[in-house]
Amino acid sequence: MEVFAEYLAGIDNLQHKARLEEVFGWIIKTFPNLIPKIAWNQPMFTDHGTFIIGFSVAKHHLAVAPERVGIDHFSGEIVQAGYNHSKELIRIPWDSHVDLSLLEKIIQFNILDKAECSTFWRK
Repeated sequence: MEVFAEYLAGIDNLQHKARLEEVFGWIIKTFPNLIPKIAWNQPMFTDHGTFIIGFSVAKHHLAVAPERVGIDHFSGEIVQAGYNHSKELIRIPWDSHVDLSLLEKIIQFNILDKAECSTFWRK
């Protein structure tokens, strides 16, 4: 979590900060092999040098970026969880709970799907 300390310190809204700390802590515990890092001024997690999932803070939501393939694969479940999404982002409203089981599926999907990936982003 130290990797994210400066990023988290820059978040003024204490509820948003607490939500991120909860999500990041859960990811670190659930996926101990993922590497937390800051890139492009955003917190993210990587596996063997390839991007797995990233996050950003917006006024009305937590943006989750698992790359387009992950969003396409889980689009129905994302909508069923009550979130909307674009081609690249899932928007989790700050007043909604974070569906950790869905997040777990998305992360696991990316880990498996990118197991042989040698680039940061999918080609």
